[in-house]
Amino acid sequence: MNGRPRLTVLSGPSGVGKSTVVAHLRATRPQIWLSVSATTRRPRPGEVDGVQYHFVDRDEFDKLVANGELLEWAEFAGNRYGTPRGPVLEKLQAGVPTLLEIDLQGARQVRQAMPEAQLVFLAPPSWDELVRRLVGRGTEPPEVVERRLAAARVELAAEAEFDTTLVNTSVEDVSRELLALMNVD
Repeated sequence: MNGRPRLTVLSGPSGVGKSTVVAHLRATRPQIWLSVSATTRRPRPGEVDGVQYHFVDRDEFDKLVANGELLEWAEFAGNRYGTPRGPVLEKLQAGVPTLLEIDLQGARQVRQAMPEAQLVFLAPPSWDELVRRLVGRGTEPPEVVERRLAAARVELAAEAEFDTTLVNTSVEDVSRELLALMNVD
């Protein structure tokens, strides 16, 4: 290791608590840089370009893909999402601890593009707990919950593709373990 931080990728099934862990991490360790994805989705009320996402149209997104400017990208519900390569490489070069919070498909693409990246799988304490979290949100109709659970089964089966698994029993514990993996005090 040349002393520079490695890219850390946090992934795991829907409902496991990735964004909660990342929000806690960023609140306690603002020196960690979280990549901002590009998306073709329209901004929601209160979202700011460059903060939640880089909002681009489909033509701009196509150019990013064609020019190899995305580390990974995927399409969900008719919108595209991707991780711009340039800012990630700049932060890593500058020695800034860098984190991506992305889905399984994106993590696989990052593994291809940057084999030295550290892939961390966030797992639920149990299947029953994951079901409880997804159903307990109460924000989605039953068919959406069923789709998420089916996807979660597939995502859980990919755990072995990751370098490390952290079980999300508590946000504080997982954050501490993630900081240790990233070599951040």
